[in-house]
Amino acid sequence: MKKIGMISLGCPKNQVDAEILLAKIAEHGYEITNDVDGVDAVVVNTCAFIEDAKKEAIENILDMVQLKEEGSVGKVIVTGCLAERYKEEIAAEIPEVDAVVGLGSNKDIVSVLDSVFEADKTLEAYGPKCDLPLCGERLLTTPPYMAYLKIAEGCSNGCTYCIIPSIRGTFRSRKAEDILEEAKQLADSGVKELIVVAQDTTRYGEDLYGKSALPALLTALNKIEKLQWIRVLYCYPERLTDEMIDAFAENEKVLPYFDIPIQHASADVLKRMHRVGDKETLLALIEKIRKRIPDAVLRTTLIAGFPGETEEDFETLCEFVKEARFDRLGCFAYSPEEGTLAAKMPDQIEDEVKTARGEHIMELQYRIFEEKNREIVGKILPTVVEGYDPYTDSYYGRTYRDAPEIDGQINFTCGYTLEEGDFVEVEVFDVRDYDLIGEVV
Repeated sequence: MKKIGMISLGCPKNQVDAEILLAKIAEHGYEITNDVDGVDAVVVNTCAFIEDAKKEAIENILDMVQLKEEGSVGKVIVTGCLAERYKEEIAAEIPEVDAVVGLGSNKDIVSVLDSVFEADKTLEAYGPKCDLPLCGERLLTTPPYMAYLKIAEGCSNGCTYCIIPSIRGTFRSRKAEDILEEAKQLADSGVKELIVVAQDTTRYGEDLYGKSALPALLTALNKIEKLQWIRVLYCYPERLTDEMIDAFAENEKVLPYFDIPIQHASADVLKRMHRVGDKETLLALIEKIRKRIPDAVLRTTLIAGFPGETEEDFETLCEFVKEARFDRLGCFAYSPEEGTLAAKMPDQIEDEVKTARGEHIMELQYRIFEEKNREIVGKILPTVVEGYDPYTDSYYGRTYRDAPEIDGQINFTCGYTLEEGDFVEVEVFDVRDYDLIGEVV
């Protein structure tokens, strides 16, 4: 039996694709292994969202090619966003790669593997983007108590800085009944925390039902008995309606965690980004959420140094960060992506200026984050147990305020034995850097 390994990079949405690929491979009779050393083939499932992601993908491909030349890896197959975006370049510049598989051909991964084992030539497989499976059996790569649930594919927002629509196509929602069936299967398999993802979760259902169906979907997911937490990522601010906020407030399993990719607060910059709003409308939305749900956790991502960003625009962004007081925030220096409108815009900003602006935003946010953490001391927070650290004789996990691999963690003690995936109430009594310290009550 041939052994197949996989390296999956990038976002949770890409991780779901990887899990569907793995299930197809395993169903065909190949053996899946976590260790790439000695495998007959390795699948590198890539990301290509920004320059750093492309570099990471290429480095991993080259690492696998090196292992192939050393004889510890058989075949190298490249899938995912980089394969979709740069198929000719990969085949031409890294000829040691045995197959380059576009997203539309993910469904054909088994026949691709069969073919590369039979031939010595480089294989390219490219179907239409709309052929990328929206659902299917999955071999979960997350801890058994949590899983991502992808409710849509592609994006139609047309942000000028983003390459995703050209890689993954236009926005396509899954049918609600298919989503709910998968969610029930995941819950029956032991999943307790479900993390809802899409390029824009708040747009879910517009193409199928004529309006956003996310509130109805969350209400239906909330009724699945074995689930304990439902977390939603990628909520666009202009689509966070009163009905949607109510869905977060009224469904007890839906965590009051709002992941809102705002990107900027200057009306002029947002317009050039092909986004809507300004500082005032965004602050009004934040106030509305916090008034409706006092325990809400707000997270955002920002871009510093977008083409044409003036000193005044940047000052607006700084003031916005200080006034909004996000619980979680990441700020990135603008990365021009070839094929996007923003990359061709005039008034591109020098790298050192972009970097300095991004670092300044994070300095502002760090002070806010420290203050926010001190405010949490003394509170009791619902927490999922993720493991035990024998060196500190304490457990670690995530509170409802923390998404996996994005936010921080909490370290805590307990007077009885806990298992990975248990849910407990932890009282916070201290803060250490980005993490909380507490004990089970």
